[in-house]
Amino acid sequence: MYDIAIIGAGINGCSLAFEFTQLNKKVMLFDSESVASGGSGAAGAFISPKFSKSGELKELINDSFVYSMDYYERNFPHLLTKAPLLHIAKDDLESKTLKFYKNITKLKLNDLSTINTENLTTNALNQEQVSLNTGVINAKSVCEAMSKDAKFIKHTVENLIYDDGIWIIDDLYSAKNVIITTGAYEQIIKEPYIELRGVWGHRIDIKTRSENPYSIHQFVSISPSKDGILAIGATHNTHYHPQKTKEPYDFDKGRAELLEKASKTINLDNVEIIKDYTGLRSGSFDYMPIVGNLVMSNETILNCGNKLKVKNADYKKFTYYPNLYMMNGNGGYGFVLAPYLAKILSQHIISNKEISDRISPARFFARWAKKR
Repeated sequence: MYDIAIIGAGINGCSLAFEFTQLNKKVMLFDSESVASGGSGAAGAFISPKFSKSGELKELINDSFVYSMDYYERNFPHLLTKAPLLHIAKDDLESKTLKFYKNITKLKLNDLSTINTENLTTNALNQEQVSLNTGVINAKSVCEAMSKDAKFIKHTVENLIYDDGIWIIDDLYSAKNVIITTGAYEQIIKEPYIELRGVWGHRIDIKTRSENPYSIHQFVSISPSKDGILAIGATHNTHYHPQKTKEPYDFDKGRAELLEKASKTINLDNVEIIKDYTGLRSGSFDYMPIVGNLVMSNETILNCGNKLKVKNADYKKFTYYPNLYMMNGNGGYGFVLAPYLAKILSQHIISNKEISDRISPARFFARWAKKR
């Protein structure tokens, strides 16, 4: 008997595995392939705040950024490469946003006069820039380190049955609590209100004579140089989904797009592509992550009826699956958000600490039911 079963071994699942094993809970971690085999393994894993004027997502990501930098430094310092982040506006509109951001942020920013601009293109130099000290995490290695004390099971979970206080998984395994972290891939629980945007991510590692001391974000993300190697990546293809598209992904086209976008920012010399990483990343339709208990739609409609038509439904009156949770929809900020959200969900499961309605899966049920 396990305390926690986590389905999906990306950064969300692995962050949760770390939280619960640190609390001496028995944890099973399922994945159809391996740890960080999907979008998490293809991520550049840049630890960055969100550069925008305002909004709940910005505040959540910035709180997560502060928490996660400390988290990685404390727990996995050998997998964190510290480097100044240089965020460059894509256009004049974003330049205005960055100027506003500089005036309101509480984060400590770097003096731009200290930035070495020798390898930046004219395009990059002509746009607004902001810099602060941050880092890049080794994506696959940190997922493996987070999950090392959990029982990893290579298995495609297809069926969950709740019986007498226990979740039975494919008639093979049992756990008191189940957390679904499968990203935008096939969902185990078929609830109509759960919809996720699958966005294809592609990252390439290249050898180049060009030196880059920064984490650079403009049209794509570019890592600091390490032994003559740069990583260039983007969550950039909203049309390709490996489970819905018959045609294979066009690697040549993806590589060309990444290099073309990177060359708008830095001058690349003598480029040799040495490795590709690809995978599907998940985002929600309101861009906020999804963390918390899953609503049983049929039962809630039966019990609540017309009360679901109100503008602000009472989530506490919904009917929920017992001990069944989801953590998902982090988009391109997976390695920033996951440790922070894992802490929130673990405290909810262990200590019944409330989760904000703004990130609860119930918000999507409320919208779906109201339209219905």
